[in-house]
Amino acid sequence: MGSGLKLSDFDFDLPPDRIAQSPASPRDSARLLHVADALADHTIRDLPSLLREGDLLIFNDTRVLKARLTGSRGAARVETTLHKMEGPDLWRAFAKGSKRLKLGDRIDYAPGVSAIVEAKDEDVLLRFSVAGPALMAALEKYGAMPLPPYIKRATPDADDERNYQTVFAAKDGAVAASTAGLHFTPELLASLDARGIERASVTLHIGAGTFLPVKVENVEDHKMHEEWGEVTGETAARIRAAKAEGRRVVALGTTALRVLETVASIHGEVRPWAGETRLFCLPGFQFRAADALFTNFHLPKSTLFMLVCAFAGTDRMKSAYAHAVASGYRFFSYGDASLIERNS
Repeated sequence: MGSGLKLSDFDFDLPPDRIAQSPASPRDSARLLHVADALADHTIRDLPSLLREGDLLIFNDTRVLKARLTGSRGAARVETTLHKMEGPDLWRAFAKGSKRLKLGDRIDYAPGVSAIVEAKDEDVLLRFSVAGPALMAALEKYGAMPLPPYIKRATPDADDERNYQTVFAAKDGAVAASTAGLHFTPELLASLDARGIERASVTLHIGAGTFLPVKVENVEDHKMHEEWGEVTGETAARIRAAKAEGRRVVALGTTALRVLETVASIHGEVRPWAGETRLFCLPGFQFRAADALFTNFHLPKSTLFMLVCAFAGTDRMKSAYAHAVASGYRFFSYGDASLIERNS
């Protein structure tokens, strides 16, 4: 890992109007910056031509839950955003006005749906009156999409329910989207298939750890929250085969990359795995699995910008981001994307 890295090392000027408030329509019409030996401007639809026949694209198949719930504690309104499942009826959550919540308080969300505050720290631990599939159904019925705070809408609209979910979404559990995947459409997938680009899935149920701000100046002191992930035996075997045959592994999103590198750092290669990860990639990290990364543009001083700097070099990524800002690229969840070749 790097040593002596400061939060200020990962700062850059980002005008607030560069943070996208809605996605490009259609999704694959967004812009794409290819970061290789030189910078090249494209659109997402150019991706098949920028990849190589035989590349293995690894996507995250997590599905975003409607994890934002509004309830009441007596006469007081309580807004909670679930961020990590601890059991079939047990979730960690961030709560607005949590200072007023006490252990044992009950929050009523809907008829037959309530939760008891079982623990309280920087977040709260909620035990729900319903569990498992019944809780998932309650979230679907009564919850709202947990849009990031920089998307300035009081409440998510019907478009967000569709837009903030990827075409790969299959396994319930995330409280934020794998935003790189938001650009993909059935038409783009067909073009990738025709180009001979393979696909395989991993799972990372994205929680708070991916987006929480770094508040320490010595970035190595930042503590990532744990997120649950899985690599199946089939995906692991396909990755090992690609590596053995000299084909590239392309991570679709920082979350897919973090799952792959978590497993590779444990085993030296990608093997079947399921468990928690709090992997934090800083410059100096040794990448073993991914050869290229498709990802959106990230915010200054974020763990995600640190990750792309680790992957491709800080100076190189600062130059790429300066080009993106000057060229009007749109940033973060609903913004444009980059295809980054790894530093050799």
